[in-house]
Amino acid sequence: MRTVRTRALVVAAALAAGLVGAGTSHGVAGVVAAAPAAAPQAPAAEPAKDCSEQTPAPSSALSGRKVQEIRSRPGATLVVGVDQNSYNWGFRNPQSGQLEGFDIELARAIAKTVLGDPNKVTFRTVTTAKRIEAIRNGTVDMVVRTMTINCDRRKDIAFSAPYFSTGQRLVVPRSDKSATVAEGLRGKRACAAQQSSSETELKKPGYATSSVTIVENQLDCLVLQQLGKVDATLTDSSLAAAQAAQDPTVRLVDENIIPAKLGIGLKQEDTDLTALVNQILLDYQANGGWQAAYNRWLAPSMGTNSVPYLP
Repeated sequence: MRTVRTRALVVAAALAAGLVGAGTSHGVAGVVAAAPAAAPQAPAAEPAKDCSEQTPAPSSALSGRKVQEIRSRPGATLVVGVDQNSYNWGFRNPQSGQLEGFDIELARAIAKTVLGDPNKVTFRTVTTAKRIEAIRNGTVDMVVRTMTINCDRRKDIAFSAPYFSTGQRLVVPRSDKSATVAEGLRGKRACAAQQSSSETELKKPGYATSSVTIVENQLDCLVLQQLGKVDATLTDSSLAAAQAAQDPTVRLVDENIIPAKLGIGLKQEDTDLTALVNQILLDYQANGGWQAAYNRWLAPSMGTNSVPYLP
């Protein structure tokens, strides 16, 4: 189960899931020609307000409005938006059909505290572009899906305290010797997930791409790269490592840009649930759950020296 997957298996799985189909465009938005760039270097980073700590203080109380609503539902399950296409984070095991990964284990840890049972969780798969919508319209109680905390998203949703430090990395063929993101994108057909931090970055002037393809899920970029339709993928560094773990013919460009933090997305008005989640994250670190999940799912591709980012 933990063996590295071949290019053929990844493409076949994507075809079966409808990510890329003959005569269809499932999961792939159109190719958007990039504007001519005046210079090949990456755009200068602008100072940004750190929004990662704007979250309710941790609380173990189970008496809040939202928590009580969840606990009193028929069947009493926690509804969590997750990914099913991010290897090692949230993916469907093709042998068992079950969702597995680092974020899946974290969601189960939350369900254990809220409802007393890690299995009392209903997973609903959501695309990158639909995460905020799913939170705001109440389709899910929260989203646990490698979601970067930023100020723009805070206008629409709330975030837990950070649970992982990350950034942006570029995935290129092993034959590509680029040392920086700007070099790896120069004159190349780039790919990113819709409404992701990567898409926002690629829209900035200065990268000199020949075109930018926007897709529904970041795994679609890997498939398109395997099919020779794009040359490079910009994505979250954690997801980039997962792509490289799936396909030994690609690698990560050394440069890590735009340091960021991952958080759990929730409704702004659900402050009691957010406070409880923040306490759960602290407990998850203290009781070794975070490290055990990291060692199982992420250490083989990201190294053994990572530590959780928690207040």
